[in-house]
Amino acid sequence: MTQTAVYDRKELFKETIRMAWPALLESFFVALAGMIDTMMVSSMGTYAVAAVGLTTQPKFITLAVFFSINVALSALVARRRGQNDRKNANEILLTALILTLIACVILTALTVILASPIISLCGSSADTHDPAVLYFKVIQAGMIFNVLSLCINAAQRGSGNTRIAMTTNITSSVVNIIFNYLLIGGHFGFPKWGLFGAAFATVLGTVAASVMSVRSLFNKNSYVSVPYMRSEVIRPKIDALGSIVSLGSNMLIENIAMRVGFVITAVLAAKLGTDAFAAHQVGMNFLSLGFSFGDGMQVAAVALIGRSLGEGKPDKAKVYGSLCQRTGLGISFILAIILFFFGRALFSLFFQDPSVLDMGVLIANYIIVIILFQISQIIFGGCLRGAGDMKYCLFASLVSVTLIRSIVTWVLTSVFNLGLNGIWLGILSDQVSRFLFLSIRFRQGTWAQIRI
Repeated sequence: MTQTAVYDRKELFKETIRMAWPALLESFFVALAGMIDTMMVSSMGTYAVAAVGLTTQPKFITLAVFFSINVALSALVARRRGQNDRKNANEILLTALILTLIACVILTALTVILASPIISLCGSSADTHDPAVLYFKVIQAGMIFNVLSLCINAAQRGSGNTRIAMTTNITSSVVNIIFNYLLIGGHFGFPKWGLFGAAFATVLGTVAASVMSVRSLFNKNSYVSVPYMRSEVIRPKIDALGSIVSLGSNMLIENIAMRVGFVITAVLAAKLGTDAFAAHQVGMNFLSLGFSFGDGMQVAAVALIGRSLGEGKPDKAKVYGSLCQRTGLGISFILAIILFFFGRALFSLFFQDPSVLDMGVLIANYIIVIILFQISQIIFGGCLRGAGDMKYCLFASLVSVTLIRSIVTWVLTSVFNLGLNGIWLGILSDQVSRFLFLSIRFRQGTWAQIRI
């Protein structure tokens, strides 16, 4: 009979926090910058907030390819770190970078050329279509800087360096906010570019992040680094590509399936009118703030679980997963309390119209409940993906987001005419069902035996 190893949970908790806090700060400031971005755009009116909101889902559908590569990359580098196989970790990163650049060139060209019909499919109206197309074209044209930074940071996280992603993304957010101020309203002699200025500022932020991420690869002490690649004559490998595609393909299907559900929600929300969609978009910004904390803990979970499994210590991986989830649950209660007491005040930062504010308070009440499930399900999903259990995560997303969320939202808005209530009940149904699927799978523990 195999004896279960006993670990000092206090020490493992310290390691969890050490790994998680840079990722938490990074995700938080990225989400906060997104909210400030929306706040600055809202000065132009609800049409501008709605226009930017229309670009969110098509942008993330494009990024789904790169998110899939990056999740696979992070999990593989973490596992190789645990196996002490530095050479293969660097081969995987180099292969992922080449794959990322090729995919970026193709997708950038397609989305810029087809920007107008894409935005039309997302439910644009006469007052939002042209501004949304302009914003989308600028963002997509500068996508290469964003995906390059995301790829390098994913490998760094997998190797245990979560600080570089924090510093690059916080810098990106600060640059974005500064140039938003300068270019949206035309301050200090800069041109007054409105929405174009907001999009351009976002791209400038990603340029800063990409420069910092690339520089991190020239640090000799970095586990994945250019000096090591040169000294060991590292080349992209077919087997590394196979590993990335094997893990990433399931994640790609999952991401696209999720985005189908998100697009349906966005289109149905857009049909409620510009004001309602603007309020919905701000609500999604607040929800993304909750996501940022879950994502930060998920980053730690992927690195720690991948490393533990690479070391051949599945029991340790399970303890790390449990600690990450409990920490996330505590954070979700704090955020829910803040929204309960300050929901109206937070929405008043974006809107002054009493009718739009009332919509915001309604949405805040839903987010209070949703966030309790959201953060936990994100962390459970990160634990499973870090172990390589991509197919189950795909199943959970297909059922929860693509089917349950889409059907519930459509029925409640189109059949029962519940408006924003229907939209946010649909989102709640998705978060609760994903929480149930992923938490049950995590507790079963079979994920700890998967080899990647």
